[in-house]
Amino acid sequence: MPQTIVAALQIGASPEGKAATLRSILAFGPRIKETGARLVVLPEALLGGYPKGETFGTYLGYRTPEGRQAYERYFENAIDVPGPETAELATLSRETGAHLVIGVIERGGSTLYCTALFFSPDEGLVAKHRKLMPTGTERLIWGQGDGSTLPVVDSPAGKLGTAICWENHLPLLRAAMYAKGVQVWCAPTVDERDVWLASMRHIAHEGRMFLISACQVQPSPKALGIEVPQWDSERPLIQGNSVIVGPLGDVIAGPLRNETGLLVARIDLDELVRARYDFDVVGHYSRSDVFSLSVDERAKKPVNFLRETL
Repeated sequence: MPQTIVAALQIGASPEGKAATLRSILAFGPRIKETGARLVVLPEALLGGYPKGETFGTYLGYRTPEGRQAYERYFENAIDVPGPETAELATLSRETGAHLVIGVIERGGSTLYCTALFFSPDEGLVAKHRKLMPTGTERLIWGQGDGSTLPVVDSPAGKLGTAICWENHLPLLRAAMYAKGVQVWCAPTVDERDVWLASMRHIAHEGRMFLISACQVQPSPKALGIEVPQWDSERPLIQGNSVIVGPLGDVIAGPLRNETGLLVARIDLDELVRARYDFDVVGHYSRSDVFSLSVDERAKKPVNFLRETL
């Protein structure tokens, strides 16, 4: 199989809002085209923002009016899917010839979801995945996805699947996606820690896949003149650490730290066959006589209207 160029775009959400962030993303179009990348993965919550350090005025049993106003501003900065921002990203995909996987904050009615969107050059927006399990106080502001958005998308780089940030730590989710035949695992995140890199290497090694982790990069709040509770140092709020990993857990590009940039690597899917020779986690190394997993992919609607047809 011919080799393919893939990339992680390490970039941060602009404090000026989603329009400014979108401009920054689109500005990388010429660079993406120049590299010949057929797949570009972008960070979690890039359009809409990851409000690290924000409390939204919530204490156990209490919500403040100021917190409700903060949430209103955050809601306004989220995007509709589809919407004008997704149309711009579809154009970027078409003009660069690259598939895109990008983290956004999606408005669904009056609820927000942390979502990963898939774009193809030929079809535009082709799929989405809503984060199944928001972590910690993310649950204050994001709803839970369901099994109806667990896509695998064909691309020239291989079959693409995604898990967002700490979803990557869900063993059963990983097992379900491995069973769907993922060849390139896309991991939008804001986790910048070295232990995250260890997890990314483990997952690539476990699933015998290529893996692209794209993390936001954000300067120190002090540098932006922003007050963030519990953050009084000069170090960056999010340092990046985007990385591309091979199917035996070897780092083939990165990590990229403390700067915006496009991290590029060349991959060859023939490596997956060689890597799975001694370990195919959903094939010869599985024990279906002992273990089984059922995955409910039905959409979970809170209200269902049933009508008798005459």
